Amino acid sequence: MKYKALLTAATLTGIIGSTGAMAQESPTIAVVAKVGGIPWFNAMEMGIEQMGEELGVEAYMVGPTSADPALQVRAIEDLISRGVDVIGVVPNDREVLEPVLERARDQGIIVLTHESPESVNIDYDFEMISAQQLGEEHAKLLADTTGCEGSYAVYVGGLSVPAHNAWADAAVNWLDDNCSGLTQAADRFGVAESVDDSRNTTLDLLRAHEDLAGIMSFGSQGTIGAARAVKERGLEGDVAVMGLFSPGQGRRLVHEGVITGGFQWSPLDAGKAFVALGEMLYNGEEITDGAELPVLGEITLDGKTIFASQPLKLSKDTVDELAELGL
Repeated sequence: MKYKALLTAATLTGIIGSTGAMAQESPTIAVVAKVGGIPWFNAMEMGIEQMGEELGVEAYMVGPTSADPALQVRAIEDLISRGVDVIGVVPNDREVLEPVLERARDQGIIVLTHESPESVNIDYDFEMISAQQLGEEHAKLLADTTGCEGSYAVYVGGLSVPAHNAWADAAVNWLDDNCSGLTQAADRFGVAESVDDSRNTTLDLLRAHEDLAGIMSFGSQGTIGAARAVKERGLEGDVAVMGLFSPGQGRRLVHEGVITGGFQWSPLDAGKAFVALGEMLYNGEEITDGAELPVLGEITLDGKTIFASQPLKLSKDTVDELAELGL
């Protein structure tokens, strides 16, 4: 933490003792996104800026040009050199970031992650919904939609993205236990941060698997790309597409019946949580299990991971309202 000594005139003249008054500066909080310029992280950036203004702190987002862990490392190195007080990051690859996050903490910088509960060199990770809950909600929706018949595919943002793969694991495990008639068409695909890659992968799957019944995407662009491919093939209603997506980007596909739905949380609120938690920690406030925290509400604390329970259901009934909120 950084402090600024405020020396009174009395102190300067030696009239009053040796200790000057200390006043704590407001923190600078910087958040590194997975990739900039896509709707999900645009909404997160909006939340960061809104909460920064509300709390009177400097808060901003850094958006790499692609979902490349090396670009996140460079961004964090730059923030360390700038001497920011709090670094938040949504990792593309937890292991790649561990050394640079360790350096940040060695410099006294508070480190927060989101979507990365396995991160080590952090103060806290926060999750708007547990990995198990998010994965299982999608699995149940896929089971209900397909009747547990046929094959399905799973998309994640990358095979090393921690949270995406934890959600996928929870979904697959639930389906294995409860929906044995539905089998995986192939191993999961790391394409869900790209509309084009997910679209092309879906077209390939549709050609190779006549029994393809559904696609779950744990990454906001994968749901859009998969839905576009299904629509191109005229298979809306025959192949279920569900997962995370920005309501503003996917609302038309939902109303056209191409996207079945999904569950997520508000990236706007996640952005706000980065700033609210960062300020709390900067001010020396403690986080305890069962506490009621700003933005997150009542939380469960498991080691360094803060779990909230704020799922957002995406459907024809909710998508327009969520889109109007800028999500």
